[in-house]
Amino acid sequence: MASPDPQRYHVLTFGCQMNAHDSERITGMLEGRGMVAATDADDADVLVFNTCTIREKPDQKLYDQLKHAKGSKRRRGGAQVIAVGGCLVEAQKDNLLREFPWVDVAFGPGRIHDLGNYLELADGEGAGVGHVPGGGEGFYGIGDERQFASELPTRRDRPHQAWVQISMGCNMKCAYCIVPSVRGREQSRSFPDIVAEVERLAAEGVREVSLLGQNVNSYGNDLPRDGSPRTFAELLRAVDGVDGVDRIRYTSPHPAHMRDDVIAAMAECDAVMPQLHLPLQAGSSRVLKAMRRTYSRERFVGLVEKIRASISDISLSTDIIVGVPGETEAEFLETVEVCREVRFDGAYTFIYSSRTGTEAADMVDSFIPYEEQQRRLAHLIDEVRAIATERHQRFVGTTQPVLVEERSDRKVRQRLHGRTPHNVKVNFEGDAEPGQIVPVDIVHATSESMLGRQLVPAP
Repeated sequence: MASPDPQRYHVLTFGCQMNAHDSERITGMLEGRGMVAATDADDADVLVFNTCTIREKPDQKLYDQLKHAKGSKRRRGGAQVIAVGGCLVEAQKDNLLREFPWVDVAFGPGRIHDLGNYLELADGEGAGVGHVPGGGEGFYGIGDERQFASELPTRRDRPHQAWVQISMGCNMKCAYCIVPSVRGREQSRSFPDIVAEVERLAAEGVREVSLLGQNVNSYGNDLPRDGSPRTFAELLRAVDGVDGVDRIRYTSPHPAHMRDDVIAAMAECDAVMPQLHLPLQAGSSRVLKAMRRTYSRERFVGLVEKIRASISDISLSTDIIVGVPGETEAEFLETVEVCREVRFDGAYTFIYSSRTGTEAADMVDSFIPYEEQQRRLAHLIDEVRAIATERHQRFVGTTQPVLVEERSDRKVRQRLHGRTPHNVKVNFEGDAEPGQIVPVDIVHATSESMLGRQLVPAP
């Protein structure tokens, strides 16, 4: 007698690198239960939305997707389990299941371990789910209920690159940010557990690891002070000592916590790449104070100077928010001035988005009109793109070691793309497999990427 077809799943991910990593764990767990990937959401027996709520746009996108999923579930006669996880679940825990009753399972970002239990409870009708067996609140929680998902199986899209979570939550109280209220206070993962995971990944052929947390460089502040290694700088050095790991990156640090020992580790560890994402957020000291960022414009610029004194050719990228409540035109132009002074290699730029429960959300009288926010964003994007294009010209005419990520065009084997040590994307023609590091002559550069030719065939 033929075995029944395996259940199919589909995972839709919104938001940041942490969510991308969480989705790898969710996908690995589902495949560990014998499920296989569906071609699209409508074909899935289990449909998982891993959500973000840092800005309003992902919220609305999710709501639209959930409405579509309602119709898909109806067409399947109710035979589809719909699960919603991630940060929006914590933010909307009081009304999510009430507003979207066709959702079967909801789980916060610290409760990924329990998704399997929730799926077993789900009956496809949204009734009697959302609690672990034996009662209790189950799927919500930003305290001791949280668990690291590091022991779950993982399905990575790129087998030679891996995220490694080192902490969860955040202790900062930035006026605009909802992360602490949906992911909880910062909790550092065990130092030996992190190093052991990196060693396992290296044994599996992973060549690049990215250490991941909401505030990575405050890692270890909550660990016991018993003389054993516990700081982020010590962690960088320990991971650098793992055989087989060629590249180490991390994201995201907080400028206020960027200590000298971390800068020294970056400069001295061969595998730590000469690239750093350092969120500025705003260039006005008054605005930074209102945002509760705990550093000034002058301190940020001084930090950049210190970093470049140790790592002269480092590539710096950043995050910037425009149009925060009360930001004047002059203060916005201070942000532009800092970009010109620091000369970032790239920037993620955003319009301020009000999030319920944050301090800034109550500053309604100081909100900037959306049209003005858009104008400032366009101005800033033009500036940072011009600077990034200029910065990338230093690579033209050089040979860069490129870690091949995948083929750019599946129909043409020789069209590849990968990343340099400075984390710049390179599209090139060559003969190599994903996971190989090959020399590439750079012939052209823009603000976003570079073009090149492989120097010699890969061995």
